[in-house]
Parts: sequence; structure tokens; C-alpha cells
Amino acid sequence: MRVPRSSLMALAALLTGTVASAALAADTAALDTSVAGPVAVSPSPTPPPNAAPAALPDYKPEAPAAEPAPAAAAPVAPTDPLGAAVSARLADPAPLLLRVTTKERDAIRAFYEARAGKPLWIADGAWTEAAKAVAARLAAAGEDGLDASAYTIPNLPGKPDEKAVADADLRLSAAAVLYARDARGGRVNLAAISRLITPHLDLPAGNDVLTKLGDAGAKAGDVLEGYNPATPGYRALKARLASLRGPAPAAVKPLRLPSGPALRLGMHDPRVPLLRAHFGLDSRPTGTFDQGPGEPDTYDSTVADAVSKFQRGRGLPATGILNVQTVLALADAGRSARPTGSEAELIVNMERWRWLPGDLGPDYILVNVPEYRLRAYRGGVLRDEARVIVGKPDSRTPLFSGLMEYAVVNPSWYVPPSILKTMAPKLAGYGGKTWGGYEVVRRGGHISLRQPPGERNALGFIKFMFPNQHAVYLHDTPNRSLFSAAKRDFSHGCVRVDDPFRLADAVLPDWSEERLKKLIGKGERTLRLPEKLPVHLAYFTAYMDDSGTYRTLPDLYGYDAPMRAALGLPGGGGAAIARLPDEAPRRKAEAVPAPPKVHTAQRRPAHRQVADEWPTGRYEEAAPPRHHLRRAARADDAPEYGEPGLWTPAPQPAGPRSYW
Repeated sequence: MRVPRSSLMALAALLTGTVASAALAADTAALDTSVAGPVAVSPSPTPPPNAAPAALPDYKPEAPAAEPAPAAAAPVAPTDPLGAAVSARLADPAPLLLRVTTKERDAIRAFYEARAGKPLWIADGAWTEAAKAVAARLAAAGEDGLDASAYTIPNLPGKPDEKAVADADLRLSAAAVLYARDARGGRVNLAAISRLITPHLDLPAGNDVLTKLGDAGAKAGDVLEGYNPATPGYRALKARLASLRGPAPAAVKPLRLPSGPALRLGMHDPRVPLLRAHFGLDSRPTGTFDQGPGEPDTYDSTVADAVSKFQRGRGLPATGILNVQTVLALADAGRSARPTGSEAELIVNMERWRWLPGDLGPDYILVNVPEYRLRAYRGGVLRDEARVIVGKPDSRTPLFSGLMEYAVVNPSWYVPPSILKTMAPKLAGYGGKTWGGYEVVRRGGHISLRQPPGERNALGFIKFMFPNQHAVYLHDTPNRSLFSAAKRDFSHGCVRVDDPFRLADAVLPDWSEERLKKLIGKGERTLRLPEKLPVHLAYFTAYMDDSGTYRTLPDLYGYDAPMRAALGLPGGGGAAIARLPDEAPRRKAEAVPAPPKVHTAQRRPAHRQVADEWPTGRYEEAAPPRHHLRRAARADDAPEYGEPGLWTPAPQPAGPRSYW
């Protein structure tokens, strides 16, 4: 069928929403009037030449098609021989360096492609100053407890060709990238040590590392060293490692002092002149404008400082007090003054500092699990510290960093679903509102047990919340007598704090201890922190305390040996990355047998978190009557890892309710 030219012009005007222009008319006139095919034209009789064009029914102009996103520009192949050699070496599957991952190699490739294959470290056939600075830092990696042999520095021939330049330049880049990753804690597979070591490691991207080093010039070595932690605790261990590896100092000249009382600042004693002579001090205190020289037997700050320095070198508490231990150390002429501790011990704990953020923040909380101690810092200064109770070896406190968001005064405690299900048979037919001091809460077809706030509550009077994958937090406890124990590993993973209202005074600036205590007994109340506060759950078995004394602690969870193995250090039982046996399943709750499964789907809103533990009479005072619970010994009970329902994620319900 032939389509009149006027119809084609009308159709074109409708589709474009404009009146056909002269150009369009000219183009349309040139069309073959015998156009055939799927042209949307009505089969009605041909309208008169001057008739108005008919509107198409239900027609809506199509939205203009979105322009396709421009494709990523393919890297331009270098045209110079040196750039081509770099590209060829990157295309070669041969490894640049052992332990460099595919992701890091891709980052290195992206860096060089962005600079058209131009070498980073070599110019005119020789190493640049930046390359020499980086090579020096790699060679000194042992200062930071790293293995210098892992960062092989390539050789550059006297008159290298393009292939040799490309290979050497890329290998040095790979070594620098690997060093930066290891310095930030990436050289140990922490999941192989324990599934409860879950820090968020800030591992730098390889291309970012190379960019920073390239911009630093001759200071590239300092920039590379800066990937190591700068925290005082790390630097103190690093300094001790250097002292341990240095030449042994000469044995201290013995000094046998007569017996006498302990000497403190300001005391007078005939032994003081002997101390002055021994440490090479003035025979009497130096005079000032206000007073003349002091008496030779005055135990002044100069003598006390000399004694303190001696104590620190001997591994004694650097108190500056001449006590019995110091007198015996002065008389021991045969013992070397080399610092105590082993290299492996120091390196393992230096590695643990890499698990923490590079910047702890001016305000933060640090819990050292094997020390059973919490420290609160404000403005970078220690504000307060407290004894804590941590998880048992079979229910360990996890290691990670989180952000404290709020505290809850007079908290309620809800029995976890994994414990509650074992009580379901009796609860199903129970019509009462209380159960052994617990409130029975019914919502639809679900039943839960709630321990109301009070002095017998398993969480005490206050808890501090920092949402995390392990569902652990800091909290009070009604059984405060446990804090008097030297070894305080009694919890199911959470951290119980001695005198938590002192901690609240430190983390809630608008709430003093006195004001908080006035809220006790007045119902559950949530207090939000003005700013989120970093909380670091750490694990140091060797550290330098605030007085500069080196201290070691028992390895509570047995992490030291697998760490040594992972780092290739003595005492690890092998050079391969070790793995502890799977953590023992936590003890199942004592319960009645054969509970029905109809009541096991209980889930609580996110603001009511699973508690630290089921208060058994052994650890908590708020225990239910013993006749309500009996030992369950069902073969089909799969062992749970963690507090029942606490650390093991439960299947999420279809609705919005869930655990964090």
C-alpha cells in the first residue's frame, strides 16, 4: 500500500511534537512513497489533502533514551620501550613477591597504568632518593617486629636494560605495599587464631601507598614507617625490643647497704651519702637562690630519680622508694642489667597493637582482657580505671573495637530464647504472671521471662551499650564479691565492671555519680552519650605500665602460642599459621528435657538485648529456684558456640524484629 506524503509528514510532526519544518518536509519528500512495512497508519480512507492530521489514540511521547554511561577508558598502551617493559612485566604471571595478593597486584597495575608505565623508583638507570629511603626502611623492618626478609630489595645492574628496570621497579613497589599491609596488621589470619578476634583492620590500598610514597620524595622511608602504630603502648614495646637486641650493658657495680627502713622523698638517713656516691651524684643537695645547699643525708628528688631509673632497668616498679627489693638488686653484682622479656613475647604484643585503630581517639575506653582491668581516657589522659570480670576460657570475651552509644539505668534482663525453649513445657501450661521471681511476658503465642530491674538483676543497676556482632557490652553485677579475686574470668563473654557508676561519671559528662544513683529504683531509663565513645577490647600479655615498668600476664585464652606460630617465632610449635582447637561449646543451660518447638521463635526488639548470662546461683544472686531447672542431656542438642543466643546469630524472623 502506498502511503501519501502528507500522512508521513503528519506522523513525523506528532512524534516530534513540532510542526514539520521545511527541512523535514524536504527530507520527507525525498522518501520513497512506496514505503512498506510496519508503519502505524490507519486503514481508513485517505483524508483530503488539507485535512488536519488525526491524533493517535492514547499516545504518549516516549521519554528520551538515557545516554549510555561512558565506558571506562582502556589503558593506553605505552609507546616508549621502558613503559612497554613495565606493562609486559605486569602481564607476566610470575609473582613479584611472595605473599603479595592478587588484589594488591591489581592495585599496583592500576597505579602504573595511570602513569603510562613510567617507573616510580628508577631514573636514568639508578635508584632515586625516594627508593633509597624506602629500601632503608624495609631493611630496618625488624625494628618494628616485622620480618625484613619478607621485603626483598631487588638488585639493579650497573647498566640495566628496560626489562631489568621494569622488574626492579615493580618488585620494590610490591615490597613497599606488602610492608604497609603488614604494618597495619595484615600478616596474620586472625580467624585462624580465634573466631572471636574480629578487629576492623584499616589495610591500605596498594595504589594509595605508592602514591603517598612517590609524593614524599626523600622522606618516603618515614612515610612508610608511619603505617606502624604510633600509640604510646606500641612505642614503649618497640623501645624495649631495641634495648633487648642491643649490646648488653655493663654489670652494675654492687652496693651493699646497711639495714634500715624504706626511704621516701624528704627523709634523712645515713645510707643516702652511699647512694649519692654510687650513682655519681653531688655529695649534698645543690643550693638555690632561696636556700643554701641541703644536708648530705637528705633523700631528695635527685636521689629518688636515680633510684627510680635503676629500678626501671631492673624490671622493678619505678617508684623511687628505696625498699627491700631495690636494696637486694643493688647488692646483686652478677646479674646483667639487660631488660627482661623475650623478643617473641614483645613482637606478639606489638602485633596486637596493630589490631587497634591507628588513632584511638582522645576519649576512649580500653579493656585489657588478661589483666582484668578497664581504663577510661579523656583528652588523652587516664581519667579512671576499674577492675573487671571477663569471659571464661570456654566463653571468651571477644576482641574488637566498637562505639559506645548509650547507657541503660535500671535495666531489665530477658532470658535468652535458647534457654527459654528448655522451659517451654512448663511455661506452656502455666497461667501465672511470675516464675521464680521472673515476670512471664506473653505476646500473642510467644512467652518470655523478664527479670525486672533491681539490686538482684543479673545486669545490676547499669549497662553500657556499644552495638556489635557479638552482642557483648559492659555492665554492673549484683555479685560484687567476685571482684576481690585475682583471676576474674567468670562471665559468659560480657565485661562486668566494678563500681560502674564511677565509669558512668567518666563517660557521661552530664551525669555525675551522685545524680545517676538517684535514678536507681525509678524504672528503666536510657541515657545517650553526647558523642559516641570508642571502646577497645584488647589482649596484651606484655606491656609497659604508666610508670615505665615492664609487666607480663598469664595467657588467659592461650592465644600466645598460635600467634608465635603465625609469625614464625620460637615457642609457637611450628612455623605454619597455627589454629587453636575450636572453642569449646558453652555449657548448655540446665533445663527440663524434650521441650516443644512451638515456643522457640521468640525474638526481642533490638533495644532489649540478650543478657550476659543466665544467672545461675553460682555466679549471680538472682537465681531462680533450683527445682525449676534440671540438666538437659539430649543427643540432638547441637552445641552452641557462645552464650546461648548471645554470640551465635539466630535465624532472623520475617518481621523487623532482630538481634544486633
